[in-house]
Amino acid sequence: MLNVLMRKRSFILLLMIPLLCLAGVTFYHLPPVHERLAWRLESLRTQVRYALNPPEQIVFIPQEGLDQMVQATLDALGLASSPTAAPLTPTPPGPTPTATLTATPSLTPTPLPESVSLNGVRHEWQSFNNCGPANLAMALSYWGWPGDQRDTRAFLRPHPDDYNVMPEEMLAFVETQTDLKALVRVGGDIDLLKRLLAAGFPVIIEKGHHPSTDYWMGHYVVVSGYDDAWGRFITQDSLVMADFPVPYEEIQGRWWRDFNYLYLVIYPPDRELQLFELLGPHADQQVNLQHALERASQETQLLQGRDLFFAWYNKGSSLAALGEYGPAAAAYDQAFAVYQALAEKERPWRMGWYQTGPYQAYYHSGRYQDVIRLANTTLGVFAKPPLEESLYWRGLARGATGDLDGAIADFKLAVDLNLTFAYGQAELKRLGVIYP
Repeated sequence: MLNVLMRKRSFILLLMIPLLCLAGVTFYHLPPVHERLAWRLESLRTQVRYALNPPEQIVFIPQEGLDQMVQATLDALGLASSPTAAPLTPTPPGPTPTATLTATPSLTPTPLPESVSLNGVRHEWQSFNNCGPANLAMALSYWGWPGDQRDTRAFLRPHPDDYNVMPEEMLAFVETQTDLKALVRVGGDIDLLKRLLAAGFPVIIEKGHHPSTDYWMGHYVVVSGYDDAWGRFITQDSLVMADFPVPYEEIQGRWWRDFNYLYLVIYPPDRELQLFELLGPHADQQVNLQHALERASQETQLLQGRDLFFAWYNKGSSLAALGEYGPAAAAYDQAFAVYQALAEKERPWRMGWYQTGPYQAYYHSGRYQDVIRLANTTLGVFAKPPLEESLYWRGLARGATGDLDGAIADFKLAVDLNLTFAYGQAELKRLGVIYP
């Protein structure tokens, strides 16, 4: 009798195990539960993967010797260094030059108040990897937009495995999904931020972020005020807190450089002229890029360590955006040479997630293998490639070297990540592939 009871209990237990597993899986995929737990599981998987294959130890080294490569690039691509040189492909992802604007800067700037605090920016705590959509939603809320980061995410990163949102994607959301307008510029400074805030324009900036428990990463924040008495800006930080104070020198002298002092301003159409007057010559994107280039060039002579890496990188990015692909490639070569010399804990190994300038420079310089190798380095830390821009550029380079099957595979992966990724769709169409 005892044996019969034990067999029945064993049978019941065996029956309950798959039922409990099924219930657990069902419960996990309930939207409120999944939203709270998925990022923790992904974070754990990522930590294990990084521990087994430390990304900070992986270094991209340009294919040729640095000195010879720099000189060969500059000598062989004189035509490609012209701002008017024809690109080899449709305009790729990255900063897009705009028409010259005619606003005249004020000759006598209005004195700024000692402090400004813009009310109306609704703070949001970002969901996992949702920094861009969260900050865009916060900035839009100031202008009365009723949505939140779920709405912006549906457009900016519809696939949960898409790891990054470019400023140009945020710009496209504003221009196509709202009644507002926006612009993206680089080379910003403290005075400009204060002038914009004093005139009632909150500003999204992209900057470096280095938490104590992780490596360097990129991060957006909304700057909504400043206080000269304390020497600090007030930011809406989706990772840290609402009204988070950040000293001027922390932004200007440390973290903002990591992204070429990039800023994004959203504004109603009827305030465009006022914004252009505040920007002065920087309302013209070509002038703005030239200013950022001069600034980065000066910083390459003054800085060292990781800051020197960013200075050379910024120089390359400004040159690439101006169409100066040969000199841009040479600047990136210098940046990667500095990167190799950095201590592992100082290496910003996620940099390839956020900017495509090196791909543009190397591709338009005919250095297709360097494009492929850089993309492999960037994507190699992931179990599944999560960056459509890197896939796109690797696809272009593969196609240029005759690997059409590899190119098509990359373009398909890019489109899988983001069905609105027009560049990937265009390349598939050019190759005669209907997808999906």
